[in-house]
Amino acid sequence: MLYIVPTPVGNLEDITFRALRVLKEVDLILAEDTRTSSVLLKHYDIHTPLKSHHKFNEHETSDDMAERIAAGMTVALISDAGTPCISDPGNELIKAAVAEGIKVVGIPGCCAAVNALSISGFELSSFLFYGFFPRENPDRRKLLEQIRKGNTRTFAFYESPKRIMDLVDFF
Repeated sequence: MLYIVPTPVGNLEDITFRALRVLKEVDLILAEDTRTSSVLLKHYDIHTPLKSHHKFNEHETSDDMAERIAAGMTVALISDAGTPCISDPGNELIKAAVAEGIKVVGIPGCCAAVNALSISGFELSSFLFYGFFPRENPDRRKLLEQIRKGNTRTFAFYESPKRIMDLVDFF
């Protein structure tokens, strides 16, 4: 079985009991950055083996991991913060698992976009999540043109703290 396990966004206490149980019980944890994930696991005294699974190696490791899971291994996928696959690596692994007929279980928990939207005060009966805003100005302009075409929904984007002021200046 493959578990998709959200991890805290900024506060180690923002994790569910179920997520902690799964992380303790699986045979292996695939982590976006093992150094970041080690902090969480150490805090909760979790000693499950860790293996890197990030955007630079996920194409190489996904098929191998799917084969291991199909052979009986249980694996949890985590990202540095929030829910894996939401602007984070993991989609290739899930595709490979589905192709092998592996059960994929999503554990509810932290998602920065949903949390921020829930406290925004904006109209949320319908919203669009775009992930990370494009880095280059021509791509940014193109996306803004698409958004401006009369769409009145709330839009949510991710941005790196290192690039947020550049994006604010662009706007």
